[in-house]
Amino acid sequence: MTVALELRQVSKVYGAGPSEVHALREVDLAVRSGELVAIMGPSGSGKSTLLTIAGTLEEPSSGEVRVAGTALSSLSRNDRARLRRRSIGYVFQDFNLLTGLTAAENVGLPLELDGVQVKIARRIGLEALEELGLGDRAGHYPDDLSGGERQRVAIARAVVGDRHLLFADEPTGALDSVNGESVMRLIHAACQRGAAGVVVTHDAQMAAWADRVVFLRDGHVVDQTPTPSGPESLLEPGSRR
Repeated sequence: MTVALELRQVSKVYGAGPSEVHALREVDLAVRSGELVAIMGPSGSGKSTLLTIAGTLEEPSSGEVRVAGTALSSLSRNDRARLRRRSIGYVFQDFNLLTGLTAAENVGLPLELDGVQVKIARRIGLEALEELGLGDRAGHYPDDLSGGERQRVAIARAVVGDRHLLFADEPTGALDSVNGESVMRLIHAACQRGAAGVVVTHDAQMAAWADRVVFLRDGHVVDQTPTPSGPESLLEPGSRR
């Protein structure tokens, strides 16, 4: 499998002087096509920062990010925007749904922007919503949906189309266990089709869907390990029940 995403010695510093915060410190990470990686760690460990930098939404203070072998620093702002629109699916913690579009229209929008006919884009969007148990909510607007429903719409939008990279920040945080499993099943299926996935989660049961778990602490990668045989063993290194 080819390396779809690579972070080389990536660091991120916010502020300066006494208020300086090192969110990431010389992080190395490679994710191959078809692989699902879970990022775990305590609050403030740099998980979300890693995701936004890997997803081209933020630039590192130092180091290099490469997507499909191409350094992001070599791309223009327009080329990076085109890459995000065509190749990257991103699930934000606040969902970022467009309030003036229905659930089905939100999901199909990335496809329409890439030239897919509206009718086809809406059909694909509806299929993704039905897979997440939201077929009957496809015509509703975000303000008419619950938090969990909006989260599932955001997941559906992220996985439709030919996405090579999929990023999700706590994608099951507002969901019950049944809907959380449905979300992880959809993300896992996208990776089985060849996408590279990176999911930030605090839930060991959800991380068990991944092929590999990366632990962060204070901006450092402290461990990378293949997923153990059961979620009960996905405790942070050195921790105890």
